[in-house]
Amino acid sequence: MLLQLLGQDPALFFLILLILALSLVLHELGHAVAALWMGDHTAQAQGRITLNPFKHLDPIGTLMLLVAGVGWARPVPIYPPNFRNYRLGLFLVSIAGIAINVLLALGFALLVRLLLDLDPAGVRSAFVGEGRDFFGLLALAAYFAFAINLALAVFNLLPVPPLDGSKILQSFLPAGLQRYFWQLEANPTYAIVVLVLFLTVLRGPIGGFIGSAQDLFLNLILNLGR
Repeated sequence: MLLQLLGQDPALFFLILLILALSLVLHELGHAVAALWMGDHTAQAQGRITLNPFKHLDPIGTLMLLVAGVGWARPVPIYPPNFRNYRLGLFLVSIAGIAINVLLALGFALLVRLLLDLDPAGVRSAFVGEGRDFFGLLALAAYFAFAINLALAVFNLLPVPPLDGSKILQSFLPAGLQRYFWQLEANPTYAIVVLVLFLTVLRGPIGGFIGSAQDLFLNLILNLGR
């Protein structure tokens, strides 16, 4: 995974590490701001409306993302009954982090295209490992930033507790079924089982799905207007 880059290309590794940390922080900040906007001050009271990475990053979750490709940040605490509109609030707060990752992915994909237009030979050389200039390094970092953010967005859309997709689904479900989802999230045994499944039998199918989404998204951006 990304950790392998530390020995192969330290400069690129630390650039990607910075981008990864910022992406996770902005994802969680999006949830916190959306919750406050919808009337819930829980995240604000716990100091989560901040760009301070130490307030958002989970050391083990970040390490797992680097080593295994599956990780997490510290979930933003919310209390849905505080929302002015329960269903709308749950939907908007849950999708806010995903929307931020999609926008970041779009921005970094457009940067890859811009750099490719400015220095096509240098960027292509960097991508095939034949040496790189400044634009090449920047394009590689932008590509990884795009891939990371789109992966975070697609992964979090999965309707599996405790991922954001499950809460998006809950916002459309009857109250009885919503309680079932909340009970699953509170069960530590369930969390361990889900993590093990993500790292083993589900890793291949989910990775393939995310990879296909990344290829489709990037191809659309690179071919836009051509």
